Amino acid sequence: MEHFDVVIVGAGFAGLYALHRLRSLGFSARVYEAASGVGGTWFWNRYPGARCDVESLEYSYSFSDELEQEWQWTERYASQPEILRYLNYVADRFNLRTHIQLNTRVTAAGFDETANCWTIQTDGGSAVSAAFFILATGCLSKPKALEYKGLESFQGKWYYTGQWPHERVDFTGRRVAVIGTGSSGIQSIPVIAEQAAHLFVFQRTPNFSIPAQNRPLSGDVRQDWATNRGSYRQAARVSPFGMLVEQGTGSALAVAPEVRENEYEKRWQRGGLSMYGAFADLFVDPQANQTAAEFVRTKIRAAIRDPEVAERLLPKSYPIGTKRICSDTGYYETFNRDNVTLVDTCATPIEEITPTGLRTTAGEYHVDSIVCATGFDAITGALCHIDIQGRGGARLREKWSAGPRTYLGVATTGFPNLFMITGPGSPSVFSNMVVSIEQHVDWIGGCLAWMRDRHAAGIEPTEDAENAWVAHVNEVSGYTLFPQANSWYVGANVPGKVRVFMPYVGGVGAYREKCDAVARNGYEGFALSMARSSAA
Repeated sequence: MEHFDVVIVGAGFAGLYALHRLRSLGFSARVYEAASGVGGTWFWNRYPGARCDVESLEYSYSFSDELEQEWQWTERYASQPEILRYLNYVADRFNLRTHIQLNTRVTAAGFDETANCWTIQTDGGSAVSAAFFILATGCLSKPKALEYKGLESFQGKWYYTGQWPHERVDFTGRRVAVIGTGSSGIQSIPVIAEQAAHLFVFQRTPNFSIPAQNRPLSGDVRQDWATNRGSYRQAARVSPFGMLVEQGTGSALAVAPEVRENEYEKRWQRGGLSMYGAFADLFVDPQANQTAAEFVRTKIRAAIRDPEVAERLLPKSYPIGTKRICSDTGYYETFNRDNVTLVDTCATPIEEITPTGLRTTAGEYHVDSIVCATGFDAITGALCHIDIQGRGGARLREKWSAGPRTYLGVATTGFPNLFMITGPGSPSVFSNMVVSIEQHVDWIGGCLAWMRDRHAAGIEPTEDAENAWVAHVNEVSGYTLFPQANSWYVGANVPGKVRVFMPYVGGVGAYREKCDAVARNGYEGFALSMARSSAA
């Protein structure tokens, strides 16, 4: 059986950087990737209008000055094709492809306590062993199955936004149904509406969305970034969200209404996720949050001509920002088109997919194509999809049956030498993912090098450290409004999934300080096992 120091699952942003970093530290590594190409999220999500909601200059690697100088982004918010080109460039630029095995899905992994290593099995029937097993599977990589029966009977064509075909899909002259108004729905709906003969949008829960205000990157912006890149990157690393969002320090309730409105308007015109930083108490004080929510609802009402349609598009059941705010280009204005119909599935639920369309309690909608923008089994879905067995044959999915338990979101007790990149209990989806990915990979790489220097063979969190971290994650989220939303942050979008708030909301900068302190203190909270020769 072939043996490596490290086996990595996934060749997206996390897997590519993990491979590069660990190779540079002298470790042998192999990456397994289920897709036919690198890119992870950006390989699969090719739906119309797919675009990142973090600015392209920030949503990129910072580990190489040469890479930063060579690659020139074209837009403020990069589209999926441009991000995928970037990741392919990175794979070539750093000679990563020879260590990546594509079209190979990892199905199972088991820890051998006698040999102190992992055996990793793939869907092709092959197996390899590795001292360390790193999961770079992504937080939004396992599409959520459609909840409605009958899809297999549909005689038209249907698509998942998270598994979009590589060839161009043309909806010209077609009657199209889009199910879901999360981020992928909000991005794809305006583009599909321009093509379709008629578009039916099936919405269960309206989302807050703010115009991206996307535009080509100007020379001035490029020059400013080139001049100040180092300080900008460092500011992002220690910020609450891993992004250069201007952070307000005061209360939304402590200023005059016109001052508050001006601040919200400034951030609306800035676009994207800038609303997150408007005031310091937006995520802890319901009244403060309500001022921002009503500002956005007023904007929605102003954008839509039909007051009844506008009313159905107003989010009212959760505080703004407790589901990730979406960024759009012309989303609300799309509902002014004559060929677009909004269907409220709370009022008239979908009963089933039929051979010719969708049936709700109010009747049937005949369509030629169905687009399932139904989201993901987020954060834990891809991890638990692999049959991972740790010490004593314990299964990860069983350990996490009541909710994920980790130490720092990077490791879990009972599973030695297993690391997760942006796992549950870390900032992950509550941050600029690339900043969090680089931080995790650097920390893991440092840990492995530290172990090698001390001839240590195994590492895993202690139960006390894991319990304390889980309690801390829950305590911090409990101070905020985030648990009030039935979001994918708590798994509420997946029927039967236990509801636990999964990301760490204490801030990217504060989390980094904690991880650095753990490393400085000899990986405090972890238990080490020594190699036999060293112990002797």
